[in-house]
Amino acid sequence: VQLVESGGGSVQHGGSLRLSCSASMFTYSRLCMAWFRQTPGKEREVVASLDSAGTTEYADSVKGRFTISKDPTKSTLYLQMNSLKPEDTAMYYCAARACYRRDFDAWGQGTQVTVS
Repeated sequence: VQLVESGGGSVQHGGSLRLSCSASMFTYSRLCMAWFRQTPGKEREVVASLDSAGTTEYADSVKGRFTISKDPTKSTLYLQMNSLKPEDTAMYYCAARACYRRDFDAWGQGTQVTVS
């Protein structure tokens, strides 16, 4: 699986951004995907996930503000981020795995989100 993120940038507190992740070269019939984020000196954390049945999960810190979704016709994963806070500043990564696997093994290059 190859993943390419886009849509990061700088925004003011309370603003919105939408991240996109284009997936290609995958052969799994059931692909589970997620968005992670990481700041310097901290471990990467999962922000939101989406399984092949459409079930979503969110980190408590983003519930009610972020929405993960997928356009299957475009093989694209999205993360709509509203009411952004400075603590959302991080490098955001798209990740994928075959749903029968536990660990995510495909990662994008990351896209920076900065909230001031």
